[in-house]
Amino acid sequence: MFIYLNLIAFMLCLFGLIYFHVHFKSWSLSRKVFIALVVGVLFGVTLQLAYSGSEQGIIDNSVAWFNIVGNGYVKLLQMVVMPLILMSILSAVSKLHNASSLGKTSGSVISILLLTTLISAIVAIVISLVFNLSAEGLASGVQEQTRALKLQEIQNNTLGNLSAPDMILAFLPSNPFQDLAGLRQTSIIGVVIFSVFLGIAALKLVNDNPEQGNKLIAGIDTVQQWVMKLVRLVIQLTPYGVFALMIKMSATSDAKSIISLGLFIIASYVALAIMFVVHGILVSLSGESFLGYFKKIMPMMAFAFTSRSSAASIPMNIQTQEKRFGVANSIASFSASFGATIGQNGCAGIYPAMLAMMIAPTVGVELNLHFMIMLVFVVTISSIGVAGVGGGATYAALIVLPMVGLPIEIVALLISIEPIIDMGRTALNVSGSMTAGIVTSHLLKQTDKSQIEDE
Repeated sequence: MFIYLNLIAFMLCLFGLIYFHVHFKSWSLSRKVFIALVVGVLFGVTLQLAYSGSEQGIIDNSVAWFNIVGNGYVKLLQMVVMPLILMSILSAVSKLHNASSLGKTSGSVISILLLTTLISAIVAIVISLVFNLSAEGLASGVQEQTRALKLQEIQNNTLGNLSAPDMILAFLPSNPFQDLAGLRQTSIIGVVIFSVFLGIAALKLVNDNPEQGNKLIAGIDTVQQWVMKLVRLVIQLTPYGVFALMIKMSATSDAKSIISLGLFIIASYVALAIMFVVHGILVSLSGESFLGYFKKIMPMMAFAFTSRSSAASIPMNIQTQEKRFGVANSIASFSASFGATIGQNGCAGIYPAMLAMMIAPTVGVELNLHFMIMLVFVVTISSIGVAGVGGGATYAALIVLPMVGLPIEIVALLISIEPIIDMGRTALNVSGSMTAGIVTSHLLKQTDKSQIEDE
């Protein structure tokens, strides 16, 4: 009966949000997402207070139904990710006049992503020292021990023997259909590379046979516009998805686990906040307002925070760069796609660096300048290819920790608070990819303010 009552309350709130969407069309997407976020948090907190303790099963069963909306929205976004990447980059490359433009765009985006990851690793090291973080005293329960064994198996089977050449080869798409289906950890980069080659082939066809080539370019442009209509259709559902995702987050958070490891959470979010400031400074150097940047990306950050998926955020990421900052479509597509797997400031930068700083003293490793420089270098290089989905930070840690001679058990010990930190990390990852796109567009003088839409 209580589950039915919760579902009725959920539906009433959902219909209320739909009413606002229909009758207040002039309201910005940012305002609608913010309202949905607040309502979702209040709903989730109310559930936790009403059914705490022995009634936890009611919350879990209720959230399972709410997930139809929350996880359903995420799945719809994932549905358009690969078509969007394929057509956006194919369209962008096919319109380029020479390969140097492609090289400048990709080179600038990747350089900025790696630079900000390097800075994030340094920030993590400094914050770890300031907060005097340590892995000593962390108890390992049954759940953590089970998780540790599974992580060790993952490391041995998939990451432990991965050499640098193998990592580079893993990016290349041997089967583009496999990558379009997202069956590999590096599928997004594989689709990007496949799209680039298709685009270059289209350019060569234009040169060799202008009549056929121009027909192909026109067809690519039409399909690309068709896919963008699909993306906009899905993004209009953002307030409802965020509403359901926030309920899940606020209703299922374990307060005891959060309190027991509160210092690590606080230190993590301080480091994340510092990196957000770094992003704002870099964007402001390209002519954007520091505060205006964060105001414009608020809906994007709300979704990234609740979904914990950089990859699922790609469609909204591209649209935000184009329509709020005037970034060229080719640059926005590259930065959003590359940013989902390369140089993730939160998951591949701050998190593994902070874990290494916590673990090192417990196994007798001195935190000297040599160790810190090596750690920054390893974190930056290993940030290439971290999957842009929930749990990507775990894979980053499994790569970094063994490379600096540290055990991986701490990754499992933090399982109880992982979702709380991962939300902030994902938001920072997406902000980093947008920063790379905005700055690159400014450096290459391709920003077009006329395409900015007020929402």
